[in-house]
Parts: sequence; C-alpha cells; structure tokens
Amino acid sequence: MTKKYEQIKQDLSEKILAEEYTVGEKLPTESELMEIYHVSRFTVRHAIDELEKENYVYRIQGGGIFVDDWKSKPKTEIRNKTIGLITTYTSDYIFPNIITGIDNFISNYGYSILIANTQNNPEKERKSLTNLLSNGLSGLIVEPTQSALNNANKNIYDNIKSMGIPMLFFNAVYDDLDVPYLVMDDVKIGKMMTNYLIARGHKQIIGIFKVDDKQGIHRMNGYIKAYQEHPEISNMSEIMMYQTEENKINLFKKLHTILTQSKFVPTAIICYNDQLAIQVINFVQEMGLKIPEDLSIVGVDDYRFSKYIKPSLTTVRHPQEKMGLDAGKMIIDMLNKRPVTSKVYEPDIIERNSVRTIRPSQDASSIK
Repeated sequence: MTKKYEQIKQDLSEKILAEEYTVGEKLPTESELMEIYHVSRFTVRHAIDELEKENYVYRIQGGGIFVDDWKSKPKTEIRNKTIGLITTYTSDYIFPNIITGIDNFISNYGYSILIANTQNNPEKERKSLTNLLSNGLSGLIVEPTQSALNNANKNIYDNIKSMGIPMLFFNAVYDDLDVPYLVMDDVKIGKMMTNYLIARGHKQIIGIFKVDDKQGIHRMNGYIKAYQEHPEISNMSEIMMYQTEENKINLFKKLHTILTQSKFVPTAIICYNDQLAIQVINFVQEMGLKIPEDLSIVGVDDYRFSKYIKPSLTTVRHPQEKMGLDAGKMIIDMLNKRPVTSKVYEPDIIERNSVRTIRPSQDASSIK
C-alpha cells in the first residue's frame, strides 16, 4: 500500500512535470498542504524532503517552498538499467507478445522492463509516466493513449525529452511530438480489407471503427478511400464509430437496428480489431444469423484466438513480437547514441473462414 507521503510526492511531482507548478513558483504552505491532503505536518515535510532530494523543490527559510529549476539539475538518483514500458493494456490480446519481444531483446544487454498500463485513459497515462520516471529510467517505450485526441500530457513528454531520456512510440503516435515510432500502415489496412471484400462481391459493407485512437481513424480513412475508388457503390457504405469509454451496448443496439430494420442490408462488416470482430460474431450469431453465409466479418491484429473461433476469422497480421523486438533494438540503439529510423509495417491478410465470396471480381487475386 502506498504511504501517504509518497502519494503527496507523486501528486506534486506530476503537477511539476506537467508544469501546473512552474519553475520559481511558490507552492502552497505546509499548513495548506496539510489541509489539501488531510495529513499531518510530519507527512507533508517528509514528502517535501523527498522532492527536495530530487531537485524538484527548494525551501527558503521563512519564505516557503518553491519549484526548483529541476530540468537543468542532475537528479540525485543514478539511472538504472531499466526501460519503462507504457501500454494501453497489458494482460491480454496482442500485448503479451509485444512485451515478450521487447524483453527478449533488451535482456541481452542487461536491461529489464518496468511495465505500466493506462487502460487508454490520459489521467492514468500521466500517473504511469511520473511513477516510472521516479524509478530512474534509462529509456521509455510508450503506446500513446487516446492518440486521436489532444495530447493531454504533452508537457510531461516535452520535459522527458528535455531530461535526455530516450523515448519511442509504438502502435500510434502523438502528432505534436517528434519521437521515433513503430506502427502498422493502418490506412492501407482499412483500404486493403475493404477492397478485399469488394473484390468478393460485397458492396454494402459496415465499417466499425474506434475513433479516439489513431489506428481506428486511419483504418476508417482507408475504408473511405476504398469506396472512393469505387464510386458506383460509394453510397452503399455505412460507418459506425465508438470511443474507449463508450458503453458498447449502444453500439450493438445500433448494429441490431441496421441488421433488422434498415433499408441498408449489409453483407459484410469490417471491425476495428479482432477483439471487436469476435464480439460482433457472437452478437450476430445470437440474432440467428450465420457467418459467413448471411454476413461476412473481418478483423485486424490476428489475435491468437482468432483462428480457433467458429468460423475462424479472416484478419490482418499484426507483427506483435517482431514489433517488440524492433522496439527493443531501437531503444538500445538510442541509448548508445546510434541513429534510428521509424518503422511502418506492411499489412498482410490472413484468409480464414469468416468471408463468403458472392461474386469474385477479376482483380480479386491482386488484393493481397
């Protein structure tokens, strides 16, 4: 259990890193901090002592507590051989393979990883960043949180760069930060999967995309581009959007309405990822529809269970462990002051049994 003084230190260091308290600014008095955090004077002083040791604050006798010029002063702790890893999720889906790839590479150089997850929540990302930084990290590998929205923690990322800590992104990027990255070509994924279905005779295709992450936005844009290339059926598309915090009950209610009451009668659905595709398959099967006879469904990521469900899911391969290995190599190169180049992975369709061919077109073989 985190001690009270550590909670105060954590909160104040977050505010300093995010520049809610700027260099030279006076912090609340000890008495005010006691009231804010509902703790004793001893606990407040313990927290301030710890912040002072790390050059975040300084005291003036009789004058108060002030934010120190922490960017220009070396931290008292020595950076250890630890790489911080922040993902949106850690326990399931594709993330264990990515983590394994990173760990397998950096362990060869004597480094270990310290993992945090944000559950795609900016506030949790902020706490993860400050928690990891307090451990004297050598480098940082981050999967951005809600990457399609404003970067709520840009000040912290800017300060991490100013501290000289090597950092890279994977799966997505923040546009307002110049940081190396490893990502899938998500626009191409959306376009490729849509054209794959069109080439098999599907015209009325639902696209379901998560729109608070860059991956979802880019895949949706690829879906739109594919329809733009087929103007004769461009009015037959239907897009459904959702966000991380949204209750999926509403999403499935809308899908139910489209499948049962709408004049739009889809023959296929493109899902943001395999996780969603599996949920959609279960949902439409409970409605009494058959996959792929009544409805074809595709996903993205090649989740390990996707080949075992019935019917097995047609999807796009995510490099997973390869991306992890590449991320590990990139961060080691950055630590050794070697130049690095961002990497974009080409998509590869994995054909299984969740797609029915209605009428193959002449160019169907050229989609992959």
